[in-house]
Amino acid sequence: MKLVGGTFSMGQDDVYREEGPVRQTHVDSFSIDPHEVTNAQFARFVQSTRYITVAEKPVDPSAFGIPVAEIPPDMLKPGSAVFSPPAYPTNNYQDWWKYVPGANWRMPYGPQGPRQVPDEPVVHLAWQDMTAYAKWRGGRLPTEAEWEYAASAGQVASTAQPSEANSWQGVFPQFNTEEDGFKAIAPVGCYHPNANGLYDMIGNVWEVTSDFYKPGHDPKETDNPQGPSAAEAYDPSNPGFPSRTMKGGSYLCAPNYCQRYRPAARQGRDPGMGSSNVGFRLVYDQPG
Repeated sequence: MKLVGGTFSMGQDDVYREEGPVRQTHVDSFSIDPHEVTNAQFARFVQSTRYITVAEKPVDPSAFGIPVAEIPPDMLKPGSAVFSPPAYPTNNYQDWWKYVPGANWRMPYGPQGPRQVPDEPVVHLAWQDMTAYAKWRGGRLPTEAEWEYAASAGQVASTAQPSEANSWQGVFPQFNTEEDGFKAIAPVGCYHPNANGLYDMIGNVWEVTSDFYKPGHDPKETDNPQGPSAAEAYDPSNPGFPSRTMKGGSYLCAPNYCQRYRPAARQGRDPGMGSSNVGFRLVYDQPG
C-alpha cells in the first residue's frame, strides 16, 4: 500500500503522559503492508532460509545479569512469554504472564496448546527475528512516526474503545465477554480497514517499530523523526536495556486497564524476547 507523505498531529495529550506532547510531524512517502506479518508468511521465510528464532534457542544466562544459580531452570529453556489469565483478581501484571518453555511462533501457547494458525499475526519474535525477516523481504520496520501516520489516516484522535478492532470486552484480566468474536488473536483482516486501507493498525497485536523508546516525544524533532539513540533510550518497565517502541495496543487492551487501542499509543518492548501479543508489519522505501 503506497502512502503519500504529509504532515499530521503525532501523539496524544489526554490519556497517558508518554504519548505527548502532540507535535506537527512530517513523514516522506513510503509503502506499507496492509496487515501484520502472518504465520504463513513467516513460515515461507523459515522454509527458505532455515532460520531459527530466538525463542527456539536455549536462553543465554548472561542476559539476566545475575548468577546462573539464581535463575530458575525453566527460564533457561527455549520459550517465550504467554498471557495466562489469572484465576483470582489481581492488578499485578506479573500474575498475568508466564514464561512457557516450548512457546514460540510455531506453538504460540506452548507445547500443550494449539499450533499456529496460518492467517494470524506471527508472535513470539525478538527484534533480531523481525529484522532478519525484513531483510529477506526487502523491507524494514517502520519508524514510529511512519507507523502512526499510517494508522491515524487523517482521523482526529479519540479515547473511545473502537468497535472495528480486536480488543478486550469486559473487565480485564478476569472476564472477557468476547463480544468481538475473539478471545485471543484474530486472523488478519477480520475488521474493516482504516481510511488508508490498512487492517488491524489498532488492537489484535502490538506492532514493533524501529525507534528506540523513551517516554514522551521531543517537540523539536518534527521532520521524519527516528526516535532517541540507544544511549538516550529509557524504558521505566525495563530499566538498563534499550527497548524498542511498539504501537497500537493488542487484544488485551481494555477500558479498565490498558486504553492503548489508539494510533498514538506507545510502550517499550524488550528487543531480546517476544510475547504472545506482539507482532510487526513492514514498510518499504519509495524510489526517489
